[in-house]
Amino acid sequence: MINTVALMGRLTYDPELRSTPSGVSVIRFQVACDRNYQKAGTERQADFIDCVAWRQTAEFISRYFHKGSMIAVEGSIQTQNYTDKNGNQRKSVEVVANNVSFCGSRSDNEGAAPAPQQNYEQPAPSYSSAQSSDFEEIIDDEDDLPF
Repeated sequence: MINTVALMGRLTYDPELRSTPSGVSVIRFQVACDRNYQKAGTERQADFIDCVAWRQTAEFISRYFHKGSMIAVEGSIQTQNYTDKNGNQRKSVEVVANNVSFCGSRSDNEGAAPAPQQNYEQPAPSYSSAQSSDFEEIIDDEDDLPF
């Protein structure tokens, strides 16, 4: 089964880094994404997508992104059913960010600290104890290509 999401948009508010009681970093944020289709004579519509990031990814977002920053998010959709204070059944939908990166121009991130040269990824819980660097492979692109 596939559950993969890729988003690019702007943060709608300044994300606030928090910690769980066990000390795990978590951050919630919202990304505004313009819709592709626009009816003639109407304003462009946007979707406001709730996201959450954990551990190093959360710390990275907290350090380098603020309201209005362009952000690219790769993750998966997660849903939760719950009962609200009035006894009504509700469902929440959010994107769990596994990887985030900068996009847009440098001026989009004005006021943020200088960016590191790499993206921070949150390892998927199903990975073995081997680190992702154990699987890296050097690819030689210098061969003659048929196109």
